[in-house]
Amino acid sequence: MGKPSPLIGVSDDAVSLHTQPGEHSLAAQLDGTLDTDVPELNIDDLPPLYDEINAPGSSSSAPLLPSGSVPPYINHPNNIPPSGDWVQKYKRDEPTGTELYLDPRLDHDPKFLQKHIELWAKQPPRPFVRIHGTHKRRRDITDPQNGRRKNDSERVTDFDLHIELTPYLYSDVVSQISLMELRTAENHEKVRRGTVLRKRAPGASRHIEVGLAEKPTLAEWCHRYCASHAGLKCLTLQRRVVGFDDNKIVQKLTDLVRATNYRGSLEISFPKKDEYVHVYSDCKTNRWRTTWWIIWLCMFSLMFIFTWPYLWLRTKRFETVFADWHFSVTGADGQRNYVSISEDQWYNMWGRAINRAVMEKRQCTLDQQDLLNSQEGQQETFGHPVADGAASFVRAGVNAMNAVNRSLGWGYDDF
Repeated sequence: MGKPSPLIGVSDDAVSLHTQPGEHSLAAQLDGTLDTDVPELNIDDLPPLYDEINAPGSSSSAPLLPSGSVPPYINHPNNIPPSGDWVQKYKRDEPTGTELYLDPRLDHDPKFLQKHIELWAKQPPRPFVRIHGTHKRRRDITDPQNGRRKNDSERVTDFDLHIELTPYLYSDVVSQISLMELRTAENHEKVRRGTVLRKRAPGASRHIEVGLAEKPTLAEWCHRYCASHAGLKCLTLQRRVVGFDDNKIVQKLTDLVRATNYRGSLEISFPKKDEYVHVYSDCKTNRWRTTWWIIWLCMFSLMFIFTWPYLWLRTKRFETVFADWHFSVTGADGQRNYVSISEDQWYNMWGRAINRAVMEKRQCTLDQQDLLNSQEGQQETFGHPVADGAASFVRAGVNAMNAVNRSLGWGYDDF
């Protein structure tokens, strides 16, 4: 552990990373065909057309997903457990993708636990870019008691867009070639080490380690978890995306949306799904704490005032295992080498589709079809003269309203 290891299916000449003790950056030589020469962009202009940056033979083309199919990184053969004795997940939280496992074998067999962690690490996190625009709207409310009218405000969503970044964690999505590093916490990192509170390893102070041995490996942490006599304990695997400059994306997308003369509240965030895997010790208390009707019963009866502090103080957590999925790596020369495309190339690819979706006030997840539809001059047709004429009339009206919005501004708070 501690060394980056490509996923199953990587060819013999695939790149591997090697981490030296004390290093805080990774050195890697990626495939020379990857395009890391990003042109300078003028943020006042829309990005180039999709087909200009995705021309045949271009090394900057992104690994897009087949239209209308299940993403290959979800049900890929590499992510399906091989034949053998594998624990099925106890529960899964669909909105976040968090998985829970409860099995006595994971509590008492360190090798069995380590084998499962190595398998879970091969499933990628699913990061998204979310572009959310809102404004306040005034509404009049009549008091049912005295009949008086009073003013109130409500938050109205203008647009809510999601764009998934998972395909760009692979240099080849179908064959699942990526740079994933399964590692454990450094001694100077503040994490829960079988404790209630986060702390560094004994003797470590920030980036200074005085007389400390090597950090515990994955096998050692599995042994520590299984050897713990805590009545309630939990080991967590966190899948993380590293090497992605989210500040650059925030700046570019903010400039893009504001260029439409949008005056509302804009929030750009980076939510993730499938980020956490929790292994709870198999006992009745841990099963009860994950049962929804018991959770709601505690909330309605106000028992959570006593149960939540009890669970928080009693549960010993091991948050020391990470699966780092690299969007880019920094070489010994200080240059960033990208697994697939850079942040600038991603913005060039999606900028026009985002601009169009913002002006259309959509609330959805954009996909590769939106990239194709954003090309200049491409219009959806229905194969019938009357329907096509009606669609053209509607598009002309929408374009006219968009032109007015760009000139006068839109998304104002209404008080």
